[in-house]
Amino acid sequence: MSALSTLLSMEFATFFPTAIAHRGTPPTKSQSLHHFFFFPTSISSFFPSSLIPVTIKPSRSHFHILFDSFRHNFVQDIENCHKPVNGLHQTEPPDPPQRVFIQDSPWILNDLLMNGIGEEEEKHNMLRRRQIQMETEALENMVEEYRELEREMREKNLIPNLPHVKALFLGWFDPLKGAIEAEQKSKRSKKHKAAFAPHIDSLPAAKMAVIVMHKLMGLVSMEYHHAGCVLLVDAAVQIGMAVEQEVRIHNFLEKTRTRQSKKTEFVREDCTDNDTQKLRKHVNGLIKRRRLKQVQMLLKEEEYGPWGRDTQAKLGSRLIDLLIQTAFVHSPVNQSADTPPDIRPAFRHRFKVISKNPEQKILKNYGVIECDPLVLAGMDKSVKHMLMPYMPMLVPPKKWKGYENGGYLFLTSYIMRTHGSKKQQDVMKNVGRKQLRKVFEALDTLGSTKWRVNGRVLGVVEYLWAAGGNIAGLIDRKDVPIPERPRLEGLKQIQEWKWSVKKAEKINLERHSLRCDTELKLSVAQKMKEEEGFYYPHNIDFRGRAYPMHSHLNHLSCDLCRGLLEFAEGRPLGKSGLHWLKIHLANLYAGGIEKLSYDERLAFVENHLHDIFDSADNPINGNRWWLGAEDPFQCLAASINLSEALRSSSPNSVLSHLPIHQDGSCNGLQHYAALGRDSLEAAAVNLVASERPADVYSEIAVRVHDIMRRDSNKDPAVYPNALLARVLIDQIDRKLVKQTVMTSVYGVTFVGAREQMKRRLQEKGLINDEQLLFTAACYAAKVTLTALGEIFGAARVIMGWLGDCAKVITSENHPVSWTTPLGLPVIQPYCKTERHLIKTSLQFLALRREGNTVDAKKQRSAFPPNFIHSLDSSHMMMTALACRDAGLCFAGFKFSFH
Repeated sequence: MSALSTLLSMEFATFFPTAIAHRGTPPTKSQSLHHFFFFPTSISSFFPSSLIPVTIKPSRSHFHILFDSFRHNFVQDIENCHKPVNGLHQTEPPDPPQRVFIQDSPWILNDLLMNGIGEEEEKHNMLRRRQIQMETEALENMVEEYRELEREMREKNLIPNLPHVKALFLGWFDPLKGAIEAEQKSKRSKKHKAAFAPHIDSLPAAKMAVIVMHKLMGLVSMEYHHAGCVLLVDAAVQIGMAVEQEVRIHNFLEKTRTRQSKKTEFVREDCTDNDTQKLRKHVNGLIKRRRLKQVQMLLKEEEYGPWGRDTQAKLGSRLIDLLIQTAFVHSPVNQSADTPPDIRPAFRHRFKVISKNPEQKILKNYGVIECDPLVLAGMDKSVKHMLMPYMPMLVPPKKWKGYENGGYLFLTSYIMRTHGSKKQQDVMKNVGRKQLRKVFEALDTLGSTKWRVNGRVLGVVEYLWAAGGNIAGLIDRKDVPIPERPRLEGLKQIQEWKWSVKKAEKINLERHSLRCDTELKLSVAQKMKEEEGFYYPHNIDFRGRAYPMHSHLNHLSCDLCRGLLEFAEGRPLGKSGLHWLKIHLANLYAGGIEKLSYDERLAFVENHLHDIFDSADNPINGNRWWLGAEDPFQCLAASINLSEALRSSSPNSVLSHLPIHQDGSCNGLQHYAALGRDSLEAAAVNLVASERPADVYSEIAVRVHDIMRRDSNKDPAVYPNALLARVLIDQIDRKLVKQTVMTSVYGVTFVGAREQMKRRLQEKGLINDEQLLFTAACYAAKVTLTALGEIFGAARVIMGWLGDCAKVITSENHPVSWTTPLGLPVIQPYCKTERHLIKTSLQFLALRREGNTVDAKKQRSAFPPNFIHSLDSSHMMMTALACRDAGLCFAGFKFSFH
């Protein structure tokens, strides 16, 4: 531990106000309580006894929870520190709060403060300790598990029956750990070591081994664009980032343990140093003058800065190199005694001609890490055993107070996902807290919403998944068969066979990735199902759109996740709640029902009460009415809730935990209609009240159908699209055009619209010829965009004007920037990138970094959609704050509020 860290631990412990919980009648305001608090022995060199009397004035809040900060260790309010009286410091409840460091572990401090704590506070602190352990001890627990399995293998002389991925990790763990230890102990020159493995000794070898195995396997198993491989540059940087994050946590915990084990004599000896004595005097003076920010800056100066992409890539590449050298798989096929075992490397590094972006056809030669097919086999059934650091939280997240101050207690948390944009990072770090107050409050509101797992829906999902999936939106757990080579060797037949094989392999790869994704979602649900509740810390992208920091099971995801989640805090339905629950159920069933009037939707529910009761009572073996819904699992959850209410003697008093959606009608077009004050466009997207809700997607579908009907009557010899119109005219519906209409105002290009149309036509399955499918998708996209322009002409004019503004701004080499209604500064991060090479142990890696020249074309095309996104996010945050003030639970999902 550094001298400054030791010094701060001693100085700040002196000022620590002991949090005391009072039972019975609290003392009067004029009374003061005298308690003794036992401090670490490192204080004894400054005080005659380690038992230090502290005079505390009782606060209105009987118990103060410590606030955590990873970078700043632990902090406690001491705004009202006064001058010492008889050697003692008096404190009062802080208002407003200021923060200083406290160098004691939270679990130790909380244990010391448990006397006199009420049941709720004790429960909160227990959950808080579990949360800290989840964030800080996950890797440690995984390391210990592998060591225990190794001991079991040695003692019993047999391999335990483990899931596929755990069996692989167990076989790789010890050799990889040994290789990392050898690297750490190597006698190579500093120059060589720094070139290939910076910070290789910053963590115990066992922890590094676990990070490399889990991170690389996670990247490979979730990649479905390229067959079982991942770009080396991406994998290396991701692993380097994961190691850096764990190094921060590891170093902090090690400092804490070291500090608590230090003897008094060591502290006395350490404090005899002249420089330390001067520093002690300086810090003491700053504290007395309440210059707490300056004290924090002193500690920050001792902390190491971020590693940077170069360092992360070098370290990650070297660790991958060691894994390649030590990880092997062997084929389970029976072999004769004379045949040597089929043992192969689990991973290999090679160069491969691929497209980095699947939507682009540009092929380049990239260095990739490719895994053996045996590694992927069975991965989708055991991926749930992978390490997931950013889980839902058991306690409310830290309140946001700055760029990297909020969210998780220990795990690295940034308020904005800048993706390396230094300009945006600098702006966010320098903007005043007062300006971002509403943004902080909105994110805190979203993060304070307490969720729980819907156990009944989870049981249904587990049954259907175990039965093979391929129902209710679940992916099929079986692969499609690979076509056999045709007996005829004709050129055409061989080409068709190769194409069908390629198509089948692509489908299987996509299915594998989606199966892994489903397994991860279910794994999180199973881990959290016994919890009374949990929370999702939120952060934002550069436009201000809020997202949960946990990426698998959250309310922004698919119907499966939304069906599995419900509010932990139930509310009585009341008369209006029962009314809206029925409308919510009709909306979830969809199929056009959601566009009926409210009375018609209520009538739909009343006419299907028998089906609703049957779905709730017997979702597996009943008539399965709920499976016909557009959102089946959410429909099932609503059916269960509605059945409970209607069967109750007092339906209005039944507690409901179900989120009720309030969905927008193509929010992007709503914003454009409002900006243009266009009453016709406003009516099309329900900004104007009407008896029956308008449906812009159906209106566009009708317009597209009319255009294609006219085209189909033309002469194909003169107008070739006539044939395409005849093929498509019976396939035009609301679902075909919805995604293109929705994303058109967010900058979808013709290529993007074509791919959207192609996917929808593939789902219909009426066009099997690939060439015809492609040309039909092109034609459908062109007609849909034309129809959209005819109806929403004013929106197109505004989009053009915003683009012209961006053109003027970028002509001076400035990025387009603006401030949202809530005070969030937005800077478009599109700049020409600069490419530079770094040498790693595997190959030269080309890293790209932000340059000084803006990308004028991208700045212009992205400004209109990004500006609308920022208005969307402001609207959502303002709604979140209004719901908080009204005492309502709230969750936001892009265009939908819950």
